[in-house]
Amino acid sequence: MSQQPLKFSLNHMACPHLSPRQLVEAAAELGLGAVELRNDVHDNSVTDADQARAIGDRAKELGIEILSINALYPFNIWNAERAAQAENLARLVAACGGRGLVLCPLVDGDYPGSEDDKTAGLKQALTALDGILGQHDLQGFVEPLGFPISTLRTKQAAMTAIRELGLEQRFGLVHDTFHHVGVGEQAFFAANTGLVHISGVEDPAIGFADMLDAHRLLVGPRDRLDNIGQLRQLLADGYGGHVSFEPFAEEVHQLADPLAAVKGSMDYLREHLAR
Repeated sequence: MSQQPLKFSLNHMACPHLSPRQLVEAAAELGLGAVELRNDVHDNSVTDADQARAIGDRAKELGIEILSINALYPFNIWNAERAAQAENLARLVAACGGRGLVLCPLVDGDYPGSEDDKTAGLKQALTALDGILGQHDLQGFVEPLGFPISTLRTKQAAMTAIRELGLEQRFGLVHDTFHHVGVGEQAFFAANTGLVHISGVEDPAIGFADMLDAHRLLVGPRDRLDNIGQLRQLLADGYGGHVSFEPFAEEVHQLADPLAAVKGSMDYLREHLAR
C-alpha cells in the first residue's frame, strides 16, 4: 500500500497539440493540480514573457500549479549561448509563476570528452545555473537521460556532483521511469527527487538499450517498464511530489481524445498502486 498520496500532473508532451492555456484548462478538467509547460512543442511552446504571464494568470484562476518549463538542453555543455538560453528560460518560468526549470544533458554519440570532462562540464553548468536560477528563486530539475550516448546517464552521477558542490537546496532530480530502466539504475533517490516523469513501453521486440522516445506510450497493462513498481518504491521512500505523464509516441499524440487516454492511465495506476 502506498505511504504517500499519488499526485498526477499533465506534461505538455501528453497533448502537444493544445496551446499552453488549453493545457492548463485540460488539467483542471481532469481534476489535476499541476502542469509542466515545454519549449519544444513547436507553435505551442512557451517563448514569450507576456504569453507566460497570461498562462500563469489563467493557472492561478483555476488553481493549477506550473511545475516547470521543460527544458534547457544541453544544459551540461556550458557556454555563452547556454547562459543566454538559461537566463531567458528562467525569466519565462518566473513570469508564469513556475517552480523551476528542467535540465537535460547532451545526447550525442560523437561527444569527444572523457568522463572527467563530463563531470567538469556538469559542475560548471550547475555552478552557473545556481546563480541564474537563484535570481528568480527557482529550482533546477536535473534529468539524467539513460540513452547509451547520453553524457549524463544516471541519477547517482548527478547527485554526486550536486552534493560535492553543496547545491542540494537549488537542484533536485527528475526520476524518469523510462530512463531509469534504460540505464539499469537501481537507486531511487526519493528524498532528492523534485519531479517524476512516467511513460510506458509495450513493444516486446525492443531491448531496453534500444528504447527511444518514439516508443514511449501512456502506462497500461502491457507496460514493460514496471511503472507500478517504480512508483510504489518512490512513494514508500517518501516521495510526495507530482507524477507527470510524458509520452512521446505519435500514436498517443494522434489519439482523437488523448485526455481520455490520460484519465484511463491514471485510473489504471491508482487501482494497481492501491493493491
